[in-house]
This record gives sequence, structure tokens and C-alpha cells, in this order.
Amino acid sequence: MPFWAYVLQSESTGQIYIGQTNHLHARLQEHNAPDFRGTLHTKRRPGPWRLVYSEECATRSDAMRREKQLKTGSGRRFIRQLLAGGC
Repeated sequence: MPFWAYVLQSESTGQIYIGQTNHLHARLQEHNAPDFRGTLHTKRRPGPWRLVYSEECATRSDAMRREKQLKTGSGRRFIRQLLAGGC
């Protein structure tokens, strides 16, 4: 079963959320579901949240490593370039 590192963006504020999961579609629904409380970070900030980037990983460990990398300076630069339409 694949795992995913992913980036969400709030459609109302532009804020970014970075995470990892093994059920990408279900996790996005959880982030946007008003009654689901397992996503405290995105519940404290206005949404709705949309998926702007996802990367398939072979293992949870790989997905967690990629999530951590995306949260670094170089990862944030990558995300800014992605959102600006660059590569």
C-alpha cells in the first residue's frame, strides 16, 4: 500500500499545511469535514483546504521523511515555486 506526502492550501487564507497519510482522498475529506476532530491544525485555521501537491512514497517512513523535508527551508521554497507556477 502506498503512502503519500502532501501539501494543502487554504482557499480562504492561502496558508499551507504539510502532512503524510496512507489514504490521501480520505485524509483530504477529513481536513475539510467540520465535525472531524483529528485534524486540529486545519480546524484552527479557516478553509476549505485544497490539495496542491502530493507525492507517492513506498513506505510510511519514506513519506515521513519527505514530509519533514517539505517543512524545511528548501521544501518551503519548492512549494512556493510550485504555487507560483514554476518547477
